[in-house]
This record gives sequence, C-alpha cells and structure tokens, in this order.
Amino acid sequence: MKKNTVKKVIQFIVVMIFFTTLTSCQDSYLPKPKAYLSLEYTKAVYEKRASDCGFTFDGNQQSSISYPNIKSSNQEMCSMSIHYPKWNANLYLSYSTIDQNLVKLLKDAQKIPEQHIVKADEIVSTVYENTKNKTYGMFYEVIGNAASTHQFYLTDSTKHFLLGSLYFNRKPNYDSIFPAAKYLEKDLKRFIESLVWKS
Repeated sequence: MKKNTVKKVIQFIVVMIFFTTLTSCQDSYLPKPKAYLSLEYTKAVYEKRASDCGFTFDGNQQSSISYPNIKSSNQEMCSMSIHYPKWNANLYLSYSTIDQNLVKLLKDAQKIPEQHIVKADEIVSTVYENTKNKTYGMFYEVIGNAASTHQFYLTDSTKHFLLGSLYFNRKPNYDSIFPAAKYLEKDLKRFIESLVWKS
C-alpha cells in the first residue's frame, strides 16, 4: 500500500472518530408527552345523607348536594346534583314516582347510554339487584371520549325510580380523566348499594 493511501486512510479514521465523539456528547431532545393533572386520591370517608328526593344514601364527605332553583310543577319529580369540587365533576340525579309508567321510565333510562355510542369505544352494563333495600337496576360504564363516564338507574318496581349520570366539567378525554372516573366509580357504587327509599 502506498504511503499516500495509508495517510488518507489514517486521516479518514481520525476525522470519523472526531465526529463520532463530537456528536455523542450532545444531548438528544425528545418531545415531552402531554401532561395531565395529578390528583391525590385519599380514601373516601362516607356519611349517611338524606335527600329531598325520597331516599337516603352514603355520601362522600368531599362532595356537596345542590337542588335546581327552578321547581317542577310536577311534585312527583325531583332533581338534585352531587358536586365533587376536587375532581370538577357532578353526579346528576333525577327521581320520579311510578304511576303506571314503569315500562316508559325503563325504556327512557335504557336510551340514555345510547346517546354516547358515537363517542364511546365501549359501554359496559351490569345488572344490579338488592332485595334487602328493594333496589333493582342497571349500571353503565362508558369507555371512551364520551361526555358522561357512568350512568345508572334504580327502582323498587312499584313506587320509586331514579336516574343518575356522572359528568366531568371539561372537554371529554378518557385518558386524562380515567383515574378520577375510576375513583368516583367507587362512590357511585357505594351510593347505589347504600340507597334506601323513604316509605
């Protein structure tokens, strides 16, 4: 091999080592993923609460109850809201007395989760039955970027009928609200399991 060729090869190797060393010392930057609000999920403390709508239930101490200012002319209906300020969420409840209209109330209640089918990836339904408290119904978990994450209805089949819908006061993004939705799902199940109709 000629001296000039050897010299060029050595120069090439030195240059390559130099550039490799130079580029390896630089920091590489990657785009940061979107950040979501981190909330602390302390264990819920429940207390027995009486509503103006004909039932009692166990409520999370971190929530508050409100009633609409506009009163319905129909005294057989009652609406209330359970507000969760820490999670910026509301459980909207609508109570009706049954007056030969149970079939209509059931059909209307079963249509409500269908309103979210367009945005939902899946709607998981669970049958609920509590013979001791005379509460029967359905519980729906709406998976996906729907406006409401949970829906349910309860009835004793003779006098009382209750609808519930959980909404977060923000643009629907299932990934970001998932931890809060799962936390409040426990509250909803406690609400349902502890509900007792007023005679």
